[in-house]
Amino acid sequence: MSNYDIERIKGLLGTHQNFPQEGIVFKDMFPVFQDPTAVEALICNIVHHINSTYKEKIDAVVGLDARGFLFGPLIALRLGAAFVPVRKHGKLPGECVQATYKKEYGEDVFEIQKAALKEGQNVVVIDDLIATGGSAAAAGELVKKCGANTIEYVFVMELDFLNGSKTLDAPVYSLIHL
Repeated sequence: MSNYDIERIKGLLGTHQNFPQEGIVFKDMFPVFQDPTAVEALICNIVHHINSTYKEKIDAVVGLDARGFLFGPLIALRLGAAFVPVRKHGKLPGECVQATYKKEYGEDVFEIQKAALKEGQNVVVIDDLIATGGSAAAAGELVKKCGANTIEYVFVMELDFLNGSKTLDAPVYSLIHL
């Protein structure tokens, strides 16, 4: 992705002070989706990165609730891979496995349908932002519980000062560092 594209996407990001609670500066991905050319640049960059970095086939893209659902299916489609959602507790039907994680402002539980991933599959975990790494680490734990392998974690934005990528068990690729 060119510096122009990165700066354009950065300029589209929304910033909300004290959301969802006092002291948090929330980076909002939704305004980027109002610019189809920016979304195309973002998706093309991620797909190119994955295709040029990994020789093994990516079997599934795991998208985190909820903004990972926005671009995860688009990336999975272009990779010829399945899309598998990781959702907050109680939102998925059928047999699920769970992982608890801490966020910078609380605790939550993620779930994945147990049959959504198969033993030995190669998986890319994707979300819009990595802060402390708690939710991504929980998703990685769910991938392991299903017997699959996390090949890489991909984020649109990374809050470098929180060092969340250092908590993960596979390489991390972030387009924008904040």
